[in-house]
Amino acid sequence: MKSCIRQLAAKATFAALIASTVHAEEVGKVDVDWLGNDIIIEAFADPKVDGITCHVAYFDRGVIDRLQKGDWFEDPSNSSISCRQTGPITMGDIDTSEEGESVFSERRSVIWKSLNVRRIYDSDNKALIYISHARDVQNGSAKMSLSTVPLYLEE
Repeated sequence: MKSCIRQLAAKATFAALIASTVHAEEVGKVDVDWLGNDIIIEAFADPKVDGITCHVAYFDRGVIDRLQKGDWFEDPSNSSISCRQTGPITMGDIDTSEEGESVFSERRSVIWKSLNVRRIYDSDNKALIYISHARDVQNGSAKMSLSTVPLYLEE
């Protein structure tokens, strides 16, 4: 039992360490039914690329829905993203590897699941790719959303 508790504590600590420090601001909320379920829309600026703002939408379950379904601690993995140039683009020291880097992370359950946004640099097409997806310790999800921002940088 103690081993299981230690493992859970270690996983929670790891999840907290990998979470991004980027702050998202709620800019919209759409009521979808009488159970209190909502679609939340948040905006955040790319922390290493000035002039780009991303908007992420996700489903937020209400209390009645949580009680009815019995899954109190978790929201669905669905999300959508749209990123646009909102000012002059200035690129900082970004990760240009194939895997890119995390630019935003937000918990979607108490311990296991988070909503993540990664930035990938497509040098051949001079674009930044932003992908939102759920990250889960055990059960990965194929649900994702993609947005690209073209770069017209002088070289």
